[in-house]
Amino acid sequence: MFGNALTLFRLRGFDVRIDLSWLIIFALIVWSLASGVFPAAYAGLEPWAYWMMGVAAALALFGSIVLHELAHAIVARRYGLRVRSITLFLFGGVADLREEPPSAKAELRTALAGPATSLAIAAVCLAVAVAGNILGLAVPVWTVIGYLGAANLLLFVFNMIPAFPLDGGRVLRSVLWQRTGNLQKATRIASGSGNAFGIFMMILGVALLFAGNFIGGLWWILIGFFIRSAAQTSWNQLLIRQTLSGEPVRKFMKTELVTVPRSLSVRELVEDVVYRTHHKLYPVVERDELVGCVTTNRIKELPREEWDRQTVGAVAETCAPENTIAPETDALEALARMTRGKRSRLLVVDQGRLVGIITLRDLLSFLSIKMELEGSSA
Repeated sequence: MFGNALTLFRLRGFDVRIDLSWLIIFALIVWSLASGVFPAAYAGLEPWAYWMMGVAAALALFGSIVLHELAHAIVARRYGLRVRSITLFLFGGVADLREEPPSAKAELRTALAGPATSLAIAAVCLAVAVAGNILGLAVPVWTVIGYLGAANLLLFVFNMIPAFPLDGGRVLRSVLWQRTGNLQKATRIASGSGNAFGIFMMILGVALLFAGNFIGGLWWILIGFFIRSAAQTSWNQLLIRQTLSGEPVRKFMKTELVTVPRSLSVRELVEDVVYRTHHKLYPVVERDELVGCVTTNRIKELPREEWDRQTVGAVAETCAPENTIAPETDALEALARMTRGKRSRLLVVDQGRLVGIITLRDLLSFLSIKMELEGSSA
């Protein structure tokens, strides 16, 4: 989802990032406010004034969403949870939690922190807007502040809907978790609520389409699809974490390895090994010791007329830490490293010796079979 996210700044130790998809909603908010909402609320201003009000309100909304997610992140950090970043995207924002909360209490407090912040912002802004109106504050100023208050109140109400992974759905999960003592069961039920709510929104969107409201209908369909997809993803992520957490890489690695010696010519490597096995990285081994790695990218840099004269040892490079992993490392960490680094395989190295290889395909195949046998639907 966040492949095109840009880091804007750091706040309280967290990277605040923006996905390029958020620019779409930012432009839509500015356009709708400047062309419809603000002119209807207060007529008589110049068009440029409405556009300035629209930009100011959209930026203020951006700030309030950051504060909402920052509240989640700060509370999560107090409970020892790792938070990599806060990212704004097409449908709002998300604090990137790397693991599940340690307890139902931690889940509840982390989930409520964001809506509580939005509610506080709404209360302050609406109070200031009312006071500004009474005291004669410039109309554009208190109009923008009033919009920000109303938007945060709407943000609070929407997020408290008990549909996972909305904040209200996480509150529901924490209550179920506390009552049952079973995180997996609580997540399955809460994800089911998110799935049902997403379907409801999609049906409502279709009804709006038939009623002639194309933009509104399409928007509801998109949000419903996103919530339904996010609920299923959250359920699958929990199963992945519970399945792989605590399991060593050694359990999943293959010991039948394709290795190459230093003395092999580059042409022999390409024609006898690469064209047969179709990998992009090959470990170079000397008496069971891992002495380097050779990649297809490195071979491409070498002129073809050099393939017969150059050996694997001459073009091999030191294996980067990102390409290797210890056999006792948690398999969940291996999956995370492959996903983050967009790598399909890691070399398993024990004290300098190459002992195996772990591939993304093998991990995903194992997870697929596990979920099929134990059930993965929300």
